Amino acid sequence: MTAQLDRLLAIMARLRDPERGCEWDLAQDFASIAPYTIEEAYEVVDAIERSDMDDLRGELGDLLLQVVFHARMAEEAGLFAFEDVARSIADKMESRHPHIFSAETGSMDAARWEDIKAAERAETGARSALDGIARALPALMRAEKLQKRAARDGFDWPDREGPAAKLVEELQELSQADEAHRFEEAGDLLFAAVNVARAYGIDAENALRAANAKFERRYRAMEAAADGAFAALDLDAQETLWQKVKQAED
Repeated sequence: MTAQLDRLLAIMARLRDPERGCEWDLAQDFASIAPYTIEEAYEVVDAIERSDMDDLRGELGDLLLQVVFHARMAEEAGLFAFEDVARSIADKMESRHPHIFSAETGSMDAARWEDIKAAERAETGARSALDGIARALPALMRAEKLQKRAARDGFDWPDREGPAAKLVEELQELSQADEAHRFEEAGDLLFAAVNVARAYGIDAENALRAANAKFERRYRAMEAAADGAFAALDLDAQETLWQKVKQAED
C-alpha cells in the first residue's frame, strides 16, 4: 500500500515539475481544482448508490488524486505536505474517539460527537455556534446543519406542528410576494421545508436526491411508453402516462 501511495505522490510531483511537467497540471491552482474535487466526491456517492464496487474503486482513486493534487500545490507553496494532511486527520480521528484511543470510557452517540466537535471549534477561536459550517456545502445540507446547530442552543420548534405551519406560511408569502421579493421568499420556503424534514428525522439532501431519482426514472418510463413521441402529447395525455407509470411501480 505504501509503495502505491509513494508512486502516486511521485507521479503528481512529476506532473507539477516546472521544467518537465504537464502544461495543464502546472496551470492549476487550488481554486481551479476545487470544482473537480467536488465532482469526484459526488461520483463516489453515485457509484455507492449504484452498488458498483468496481466503479467505486476507481472513483475513490480519482478522489484521492484530488487530495494529492492539493497537497502537492501546498507543498510547493511551503504551506504543508501530504504527510501533514495524513497526520492532521489521524490526530483528529484519535481525539474524536476518546473512548477508543484514550482511557475514557463509554460509547459514541450524536450528542457526544457534537460536544467533541464544539470543543474543537472553541479551541480554534469560534465565536458563533454556526462557525465552521462550510459555505460551499449543497444548500439543503447546509440549511440542515445551520438548523441543527441552532437547535443545540434551544432555538427550535418543540414539535412537528410548528415547522409545518411555518412551511404553509412561507408558501403563502411566496404566492403574495411581488417580483422583487419572490427570490427571497422562495429561499425562505425551501429553508422551512428543510425544517419540516428535520422534524421528522429525515435528511433533506438525501430525500431530495431520492425524489430526483424517482422523477427521472418515471419520466424515462413515460418517454419509453410514448415511443419517442412524449413531447407531442398534450398535457392530459402526459398526465395519463404519468399515472400509469406510478401505478406500475406500486
